[in-house]
Amino acid sequence: MSAATDILAGRSRRRGLLQLLPFLGPAFVASVAYIDPGNFATNIQGGSEFGYRLVWVVLASNVIAMLVQALSAKLGIATGRNLAEMCREQFPRPVVWVLWVLMEGVAMATDLAEFLGAAIGFNLLFGMPLMPAALLTGICTLVILALEQQGFRPVEAVITTLVGVIAGCYLVETVLDRPSWGAVAASVVHPMLGGPEAVLLAVGILGATVMPHVIFLHSSLTQRRVATENAEQARRLVRFELADVVIAMTIAGLVNAAMLVMAASTFWGHGLTKVASIEEAHKTLAPLLGPASSAVFAISLLASGLSSSTVGTMAGQVVMQGFLHRQISIWLRRLVTMAPAIVVIALGFDPTRTLVISQVILSFGLPFALVPLVLFTRRRDLMGPLVNGWLVSVAAVLVTAFIIGLNLYLIVQTIRGG
Repeated sequence: MSAATDILAGRSRRRGLLQLLPFLGPAFVASVAYIDPGNFATNIQGGSEFGYRLVWVVLASNVIAMLVQALSAKLGIATGRNLAEMCREQFPRPVVWVLWVLMEGVAMATDLAEFLGAAIGFNLLFGMPLMPAALLTGICTLVILALEQQGFRPVEAVITTLVGVIAGCYLVETVLDRPSWGAVAASVVHPMLGGPEAVLLAVGILGATVMPHVIFLHSSLTQRRVATENAEQARRLVRFELADVVIAMTIAGLVNAAMLVMAASTFWGHGLTKVASIEEAHKTLAPLLGPASSAVFAISLLASGLSSSTVGTMAGQVVMQGFLHRQISIWLRRLVTMAPAIVVIALGFDPTRTLVISQVILSFGLPFALVPLVLFTRRRDLMGPLVNGWLVSVAAVLVTAFIIGLNLYLIVQTIRGG
């Protein structure tokens, strides 16, 4: 990262946007979690059942995600430690053990959903049975993870490329489905929900957007990534990383919105208000928009599943290393975290239903990532000159309380609904 160091020190001849390039990457890796297969499930259901009404929920969720990820990136820069390491240093040992167990559960639930998503993508694209598709998914993610041995930039490049593929696919879908832009704009300008069912789905969309494992991961991606020599360079680095967050999360937010808009214009617009599963959405797209739309949908799901499954495995490594100061081979972790998905497929569980349940588990884990993040980033003794301003702290506390409240509501309603 000598180019980044030179820019911070004022020794680089790069100007304008070229200065930003060496700092891009960490937020793009984190953004994968915001366009993972869990988002496919919630956005398809939201669009088919409520049309364009919930577009504003997707965009508002992404604004919240920007704040959370920016705080995570800043923690890594200011302290040189990731969130899991900070928890280990600052909390009593019993709390550390409880947090580690909870976050390992969250990491496995995340990986289950994302692994299943990639397997479904292979199934839809090539007609491959789910079990061989799952094994192929394992091989592909192992290949991507192997690039980490060459440094973090090759992995960032592959993940960023896959994010580009997903964005490109949804650009094509948006052209094919010809959405009502007036209705999209109305949802943004006049946000509304309109009933308990819409509230429940809006909470599900938020739950699928802000995810705990990447809060831990993002701080590890920025810790000691670029060396700074003084407080002014550290502030400049934070501003560059903030730009990384805004660009990556904006792309993720637009892709998320495009998923919901596609479901609204294609399914809801044709009176198909009960399209709730990924497989059903894929099957229904072809007769409405042509075979190309189904293929593009499957490609985007495959890219989403492969990239997010890789990121999920990386997050699991960060959690174990940070909380316990221990590390297992990434190959072993990949094989262990594949096991639940293989069992789910072997036992014939509904993949989409399994995705939804995994989102509930993620929702349960959110407070245990958000609360420490807010506590640490508001402490001057830990953050130094990069400590949160009072306005940022107030916003972070309000957002955390809001997310926790909504996710508790989601868990209660899901349990009541069986």
